[in-house]
Amino acid sequence: MHIEPGVVDGAKMVFAYGTAAAAAGYSFKLIADDLRQHDVVSFAARTVLATIGVFIFFEVMPHFAVGVSEVHFILGTTLFLLLGSAPAALGLTLGLLVQGMFFAPSDMPMFFVNVTTLLVPLFAIDALARRMIPQAQAYVDLRYVEVLKMSAVYQGGVVGWVAFWAIYGQGVGADNLSAVLTFGAAYMLVVLIEPIADLAVLAGAKALRDGRGTGFLTHRLYNAA
Repeated sequence: MHIEPGVVDGAKMVFAYGTAAAAAGYSFKLIADDLRQHDVVSFAARTVLATIGVFIFFEVMPHFAVGVSEVHFILGTTLFLLLGSAPAALGLTLGLLVQGMFFAPSDMPMFFVNVTTLLVPLFAIDALARRMIPQAQAYVDLRYVEVLKMSAVYQGGVVGWVAFWAIYGQGVGADNLSAVLTFGAAYMLVVLIEPIADLAVLAGAKALRDGRGTGFLTHRLYNAA
């Protein structure tokens, strides 16, 4: 979902700085919440795993430019369910930073735009999970419909932010709206595929319940809240 350089520029970038700063502030809250259930070593290990995963999703897995952005299999819901919201947030940020600094420097001017686009939908599924999933239910016991809702919220959030940035930066001209709609239609493929990937990963985790104490997975994966 890397928004193309130049879509937002000049004075309009100030808003992106503000949204990214707000996302960073909320991430610190999630980190504090995470450290109440996990030790620092577990948190660091899960953050490293999330960062590696994000880099693979962005740079190694298939991705292609469509309209105003690129279509990636971000698997944000997978990161959230396995590793927790705070490591997922840091992994998305650091993975994006590593890719931009070393492999796609042309993306760096849009770093704060892209960070907002990735993190705010993650915060949305964190809030949804708190409301939708009973405290007595572990993530490995989620049903397809629950995973589908979370994936749809995350991917829909990404599409919504991309559309916002494109219209905010380039206006409502016919060509720009067409590019936005083209991107949104292409991204629906991700909405169809990600819940299946999430369930496959959760099924694998469920088969490995003996590994619940490794510290490399979030406490909630195998346990009640």
